[in-house]
Amino acid sequence: MTTLVVTAIGADRSGIVNALADVTAAHGGNWERSQLTELAGAFAGIVLVEVPQARVASFAAAVAALPGMTATVHEADAAAPARPLGRLTVGLLGNDRPGIVKELSGVFAAHGVSMEEFSTVTYDAPMAGGRLFEASLAVEVGPQTNSDALRSDLERLASELMVDVTVESGSAHPA
Repeated sequence: MTTLVVTAIGADRSGIVNALADVTAAHGGNWERSQLTELAGAFAGIVLVEVPQARVASFAAAVAALPGMTATVHEADAAAPARPLGRLTVGLLGNDRPGIVKELSGVFAAHGVSMEEFSTVTYDAPMAGGRLFEASLAVEVGPQTNSDALRSDLERLASELMVDVTVESGSAHPA
């Protein structure tokens, strides 16, 4: 079996996930893991599948031919990084302003930490007026990560931006 990463984007509609699942099953594949979302009427997804080596080309062609979406298929990196030591879940809440994502992602980049999951939303502040920005992140920390320094930098950022940041430790995501 060959592990493939499928990325897909298109106008959101009923049955779009089923179409991807049908192509996977029709090619003897197995749907391993996915992140799928709808945002502003668009569907976007990334899916990890396993497909028999002999059927990779026909699978990729079938995915690319799905109507109403743009999809690409890539072989997964065989040299996957070492399993992480742990996982941090980070939450941020504060008044919205330009640059929050730049500042937040900069802290993780400076520590060599990749964001595994990242979602954001803005909404009207109840009774206070203005807009609030909320972010939820999950990052996996490896042996090279100084978690105390990372937490310290996140606390410094929270103070500079005048936002609330929470950091919780957890176990690593299963492979």
